[in-house]
Amino acid sequence: MAVRSMTGFGRGEREEGGRVFSVEIRCVNNRYLDVKLKLPRGVQAFEERIRKLVGAVHQRGRVDLQLTINGGGVRNQRVLLNEELASSYYEAITRLSERFGLGLELTPQQLASFPDVMVREEEPEDIEALWIPVEKALREALENCDVMRQQEGGALATDLFQRLDHFADVVSIIEERIPELVLQRQSALQERLAKLLDSVALDQDRLAQEVAILADKTDVTEEIVRLHSHMEQFSSFLKEDGAIGRKLDFLIQEFLREVNTTVSKISDAGIAQHTVELKSELEKIREQVQNIE
Repeated sequence: MAVRSMTGFGRGEREEGGRVFSVEIRCVNNRYLDVKLKLPRGVQAFEERIRKLVGAVHQRGRVDLQLTINGGGVRNQRVLLNEELASSYYEAITRLSERFGLGLELTPQQLASFPDVMVREEEPEDIEALWIPVEKALREALENCDVMRQQEGGALATDLFQRLDHFADVVSIIEERIPELVLQRQSALQERLAKLLDSVALDQDRLAQEVAILADKTDVTEEIVRLHSHMEQFSSFLKEDGAIGRKLDFLIQEFLREVNTTVSKISDAGIAQHTVELKSELEKIREQVQNIE
């Protein structure tokens, strides 16, 4: 059994070439898979690869992923000299000095301080070499997040099994009460007809027909059978691998359908109280199911 929650956190880290690559993943409930990436400048080319790896692990939920790269200083940068521009500056300052008799002398530092004489630019990054530590950190973060999701999913499954057992107990109470309720209503119908007709002889065939109609209206055997079937399916889904949240959510709708039909067929205070209990339990189950992938 590997029920997974959609809520979790995972972190992965790799150090290579004097730089630290860190990936943090936070995920919460969402109807569909929604991946939000926060990537540093220069590695946007990894977006599709990252989404593919995330999608292989997460099938539903909002996933926020942040990649950070720290360290490394300026090892991927270089300084370029614009010799032509420096020469123009030098010639212009020399003419200016001669024109006004200033006798200025330029040092290399002064010349380099003029705009755009010295330009710093980043060297092209080996994108494939960079992907290696990023992927390792990403896989570690995904694995750690998945461990947390499975732990929470296990707790959710345990709670759902307990609630399903309680739901089954209440259904059994209703199921046991139905035959007695049908007999009571048959007897009550006969008494009412006897009082209404008084001395008039009852048509036994007609009476039997009315009693059969009443019994049919009160009979919720089909609803009870379907509820048992839904409970078996629900339990079976909880033991499956993969995304089961939508299946469970659909079954809850079917549960409610059968419970509402049962209520409409039987107007009995005792059973009505039990059906209210069933609905309350289904609402709690639904809340838990919203957390399951």
